[in-house]
Amino acid sequence: MRFLFCLLVVAGGVLSGCRPDQIEHLRNTKELAVEAENWQVKRILPKDLLRATRWAGDSLTGYADRELNRVLAQKLQEGGVAAALPYCQPETYAAVDSLARVLEAVPRRVTAKPRNPAHQAKLVAAELTPDTLRTVRRPSTEVFFYQRPIVLSDAQCLRCHGEVGKDVAMADYALIQKQYPQDQATGYRLGQVMGAWQVQLKRAGVAEFYTMKTRKIMKRRKLF
Repeated sequence: MRFLFCLLVVAGGVLSGCRPDQIEHLRNTKELAVEAENWQVKRILPKDLLRATRWAGDSLTGYADRELNRVLAQKLQEGGVAAALPYCQPETYAAVDSLARVLEAVPRRVTAKPRNPAHQAKLVAAELTPDTLRTVRRPSTEVFFYQRPIVLSDAQCLRCHGEVGKDVAMADYALIQKQYPQDQATGYRLGQVMGAWQVQLKRAGVAEFYTMKTRKIMKRRKLF
């Protein structure tokens, strides 16, 4: 009862009735302060949203590219081009779609030389060179746009997109043409830009990503 009374007195602003050794001090105040700051409503400026659009676009398309390389390597080993051909669509992978939903984003790959006519797009050359370039825009209040070049950086991709008769076996190209009669996506070399990733993101998803990206996280320390 004495301890409870002391706490009530301190809460009421009267300190003279309790000795210092009777007051329970809060520990880990720095961690608590950081956590409190994390949950404060923060004003996100337009420039912050554009920066977050780039972060989100890089995260989503980078993950999609890694999944594509992993899946294609597995399928090529299992059954060659015939087995890999249906899987050269990373934007349709379940794991990529799940991440896109979290970001409230719609990713697509486009090119001026498509294999699938649905991927045909007129691209601005200045937005594809250098291959590290990122294009970020805000077409409307609620929508953001992200684009980055797609570079043929994995030698295994030459088996479907390289020079026919050299990198692409004639039997494999016959299979490709059977499925895609209007195919234009061959003749590439390592390091060449093949097209672009384009991602449309909603403002809510971009703002949430910015909040998570900039949230302060304290390092775990041993407490004594």
